[in-house]
Amino acid sequence: MGPDVNVPPEQPDEQHGAQPMPGCTRHPDRPTGLRCTRCERPACPDCLREASVGYHCVDCVRQQQRNTREPVTIAGARLGGKPIVVPVLIAVNVLLFVLSAVQAGSVAGNSGSELFLRWEMVPIQVAAGEWWRVVTSGFLHQGMIHLLVNMIALWIVGRDLEMVLGRIRFSAVYLLGLLGGSMFVFLFGSVLQPVVGASTALYGLFGGIAVAAWRLKLNMRPILLVIGLNVVLTLSIPGISLLGHLGGLVLGTAATAALIYAPANRRLVWQSGALVALLLVLLAAMFTRDVALGQTVCGMVRGEYRCYSL
Repeated sequence: MGPDVNVPPEQPDEQHGAQPMPGCTRHPDRPTGLRCTRCERPACPDCLREASVGYHCVDCVRQQQRNTREPVTIAGARLGGKPIVVPVLIAVNVLLFVLSAVQAGSVAGNSGSELFLRWEMVPIQVAAGEWWRVVTSGFLHQGMIHLLVNMIALWIVGRDLEMVLGRIRFSAVYLLGLLGGSMFVFLFGSVLQPVVGASTALYGLFGGIAVAAWRLKLNMRPILLVIGLNVVLTLSIPGISLLGHLGGLVLGTAATAALIYAPANRRLVWQSGALVALLLVLLAAMFTRDVALGQTVCGMVRGEYRCYSL
């Protein structure tokens, strides 16, 4: 069956005995008196599509689609689609929380699990060579409330920002926010104080959504209210890492600004260069701090995990 369009009827030959009609360009075995109004090549009804003026063949339609610039967001991401990174991040965080609760035998006391012991962010252990902790700590949560608060915030803020930035750019901002929070803790925090939670990356998203709203000239009041409320909670509730939140906010804001304000000409090159530069600054700062802490060794001693400076 052909497409459900109104195709003008084929015209019979004006004189009996005239030459047979040409075959369709795509289907030579189908004689046709129709032609594409754009390229004027013979086309059967199955190969024609209704256009603003006349009918175009499928080849011309495809060529026009390739030549038409696809609309993008202010960061260069494709419009439309559904957020994928945010649900995946939430699923990973929930899965790791369940695993830590099973290991500890307690939901409220999941921080006593083997996973926490190996993955939480403790500066002295990072200095001992356990660099994975600067990333893995951002996927651990101490207790159900900690997990729920962070995952709800990630769902609310992350979906909109992922749509604006696109999946890969959003992932880069999330990771840089997480690393920025770990860097601030590593540089300025207590060397023995453990830190966990996705809050470092979330504050990066807070800064990112504020930059995007400013660029789009949206009402900043609700966003600033959310950020201000979270800052107040950070300062008033004991046990929350102010340094981690501040580092995430700084890096997430800087990364999103680099993505959104990159020149449209060679946008991807500018964006990639800016993100790599931010990552190199983070690594350089952490390496400098690592050297300042000196040589440290951590390991199990008589059933306890301990660190020693050499």
